[in-house]
Amino acid sequence: MILQHIIDIIESAVPLKWQEEWDNSGLQVGEPDAEIRAVLLAVDVTEQVMDEAVRRGCNLILSHHPLIFKGIKSLTGATPQERCVLAAVRNRIAVYSSHTAVDSWLHGVSGGMAVRCGVENLRILIPAADGADHGLGVIGTLPEPLPFEDFLDRVRTVFGAPMLRYILPARGRDRIRTAAFCGGAGASFIPQAMAQGADIYVTADCKYHEMQQAVGRMAVIDLDHWVSEHFVREVFLRLLEGKVPVMLSEEDGTPVQVA
Repeated sequence: MILQHIIDIIESAVPLKWQEEWDNSGLQVGEPDAEIRAVLLAVDVTEQVMDEAVRRGCNLILSHHPLIFKGIKSLTGATPQERCVLAAVRNRIAVYSSHTAVDSWLHGVSGGMAVRCGVENLRILIPAADGADHGLGVIGTLPEPLPFEDFLDRVRTVFGAPMLRYILPARGRDRIRTAAFCGGAGASFIPQAMAQGADIYVTADCKYHEMQQAVGRMAVIDLDHWVSEHFVREVFLRLLEGKVPVMLSEEDGTPVQVA
């Protein structure tokens, strides 16, 4: 399958126009008419992931976070990003990234988080300005209320999280029924989750004062950024499986360690 056909499959589900204006989703490296042998799926394009693509015979890396985000002014191999770009060109490996575009899909990153936690009846938490059925974060309900500690254990197990930071639920609301999710750095949406009646909000990269907003009003679970988003690889897998050989990266993972 040629690269452009793979891009068409991805963008039929998650159009590039859904990305935030500051983002750089899309084809990062490569020629649209290149023949793709196999695809490697990853959250981040790191040097380890690039080496893995070479080793496993994949000539397309489909990532969540863009390899080229703020632009590159030179290619001297001085940074990991530059070395990845040089390696991609040298080995004829294409790189395509879907970042806030797939974040904005109801069945994308945040929706995947919610479904795996047993949350149903999903809708977008922060709808896009054009009023269409896409936007950032999701909110939904559990089939039956769940004690906070049980929900906490569920999140820990589902995400394989070695550590969780959290704010306790409001007094009298220690049974979770309505839950909101946002993969990645979603702390800025804490007020919207509270306003929409969430008993709990699951996201990543929360600062102290951002979490403090929810004290006495709503429970918050703060995950590691990569941990919150790694199910995106399975979203990509479902889109491409059966159409081209697809592999989950074995080198992709959070660089953050917990002692």
